[in-house]
Amino acid sequence: MHARSVYKIPNGKLLKIDLEYDPDNGLIEDIRITGDFFAHPEESVELLESDLKKTRLSEVELKQRINSIIEKYNISFIGVDAEGLTQGIMRCIN
Repeated sequence: MHARSVYKIPNGKLLKIDLEYDPDNGLIEDIRITGDFFAHPEESVELLESDLKKTRLSEVELKQRINSIIEKYNISFIGVDAEGLTQGIMRCIN
């Protein structure tokens, strides 16, 4: 199933999420994250998108997974954080 959300993060930037997910098992099949935020290193968003595949669409699991990916790749975001990303993704299915 395809879903999209546009989310203005409180005190942050605009976040756009395109999500493909399996509604039967609640797993992310594919995700595209764009917006007017910044990420370092340059390939951070692609790494995040790749590593989020097969993650369960549960607020708790998603936030833990995003934090784990940020730590794994030493990602720095400006204008977005794990909470904002989680909320943006969850808005796709709510």
